[in-house]
Amino acid sequence: MDNNRPRFSPALITFSALYMLIAIMAAIRQGNTEFVFYIVVMAVLITSLVLVHRRVNFSNGVLWGMSCWGLLHMAGGLVRLPEAFTENGAQPVLYSWWIITDLLKYDQVVHTYGFGITTWVCWQILRSNIKKQTGQSPEPSYGLCILSAAGGMGFGALNEMIEFIATLTIPETNVGGYNNTGWDLVFNLIGCALAAIIIRQVRTREC
Repeated sequence: MDNNRPRFSPALITFSALYMLIAIMAAIRQGNTEFVFYIVVMAVLITSLVLVHRRVNFSNGVLWGMSCWGLLHMAGGLVRLPEAFTENGAQPVLYSWWIITDLLKYDQVVHTYGFGITTWVCWQILRSNIKKQTGQSPEPSYGLCILSAAGGMGFGALNEMIEFIATLTIPETNVGGYNNTGWDLVFNLIGCALAAIIIRQVRTREC
């Protein structure tokens, strides 16, 4: 047995498996076909993360950050709210919640957080590959931080493509229109930029 193989903590596995099980049960009970689709996407993403982790050895912070993002995403589409908390015509779920009316939605907060974490993922992948090539762990230079943020933005664009596919294949979704897509990309950029700044400033081994 390879004792050096990257592992996931039992607490992280239990936490992630528990909320995914609850999400699957809730989606089936509500007849929420949109989130059945997203649960399948989540399963693909989790599998991909596990495979990449074996090569990169992500920090615990990244792994917990990604898991918490998954929880926020599942809750966003499945936790019901009073209609008064959402905009007219939108499904009464967390993703439609205006935290600050006409200024900030739950969905935008999740985009900022999630693609900030994705930028952190991209940085650790870059650092791991450079270390394998050179034998030295690189400092988070401005160039590498910008490249990591660009990677985060790229994954954000991929997310919008997945949402577009959902609108084409599922009769009723809560994805929103062109204006929503534009704001999603804006908040993705905010999250990626903030993460890049933090990575540049912190410069610790954990980061």
